[in-house]
Amino acid sequence: MTNLFQPQDHNSLNFSDESFDLKSTSGINFWFDQGFTWLVYIFAGITVAILFVMTWVIFQQAQPAISQFGFGFLWGQDWDTGNQIFGALPYIYGTLVSSAIAILLTIPVGISIALVTTEDFLPNSVKITLAFVVELIAAIPSVIIGLWGIFVFIPVIVPIEKWLGSTLAFIPLFNTQDPAGNNMLTAGIILAIMILPSMAAISRDVLMVIPKELRSSSMALGGTRWETVFRVLLPAGFSGMVSAAMLSLGRALGETMAVTMVIGNSAQISSSLLNPAYTIPAILANEFAEAEPGLHIGALSYLGLILFALTLAVNIGAVVLVKWVGKKNR
Repeated sequence: MTNLFQPQDHNSLNFSDESFDLKSTSGINFWFDQGFTWLVYIFAGITVAILFVMTWVIFQQAQPAISQFGFGFLWGQDWDTGNQIFGALPYIYGTLVSSAIAILLTIPVGISIALVTTEDFLPNSVKITLAFVVELIAAIPSVIIGLWGIFVFIPVIVPIEKWLGSTLAFIPLFNTQDPAGNNMLTAGIILAIMILPSMAAISRDVLMVIPKELRSSSMALGGTRWETVFRVLLPAGFSGMVSAAMLSLGRALGETMAVTMVIGNSAQISSSLLNPAYTIPAILANEFAEAEPGLHIGALSYLGLILFALTLAVNIGAVVLVKWVGKKNR
């Protein structure tokens, strides 16, 4: 009788052991998940805390200029270190205009590259090579691009700029006689080259995650390839491409060395793109190392706060625009 019930008792014992193992494993997994979640929260909190600390430190350094000039610093146009007179408007103007030129040139080129490297317009070997070459630009140091701009790009573009200045002088954007090459237009084009990999790579990733069913459905309904691109793919990936453009614009706003080397570094506000200009990152790079403590350091730190605010505004605008487009497409 004992032998008859022994297998049943053995199975019951194994079942109990397996239940115990499952409970132990689930408990370990639960605590592991909770620990990882809290670790992520801690790292996210540290990131935000570092951002606030950086902002506070720069704000403290900018206090002399904030107390002296207030909001008038934003539209002041004089920068005289000897007389301790400082104004930010020429630098804000140069930063915004050069970045605007860059993003206006980058968006169509970046989206075109993304389309060519994801759709069946070219052989796969050509698409892979093109994508690799474009992304390789992101690995080139900024100072190297600046040197390339001085020794290669400027000699090539100067004749074009002189033709624009002589032929289209009636347009305020090109109303400069005999441009030298170190100007706003050159800086904008160099910036466009630098942010092109970001725009193209992110747009390419956006197009690659669009379901293939959308393409095949459009083709099945009689749409041509270009109709599929403009009426299906681009609207479907619009929010992602907006994010790509805003990230690229954020990099353009903060770019320093390449722009400093080709923009001319002249603190003036001119309607002509063929005149030299100045940007906030450029003056920070040129003057901060030799700036005198007090009002000069405060003015440069004030410019840093303005640059931070501009970048933050661009990112907030991108988030709001993406959410608005997402609600509109629902």
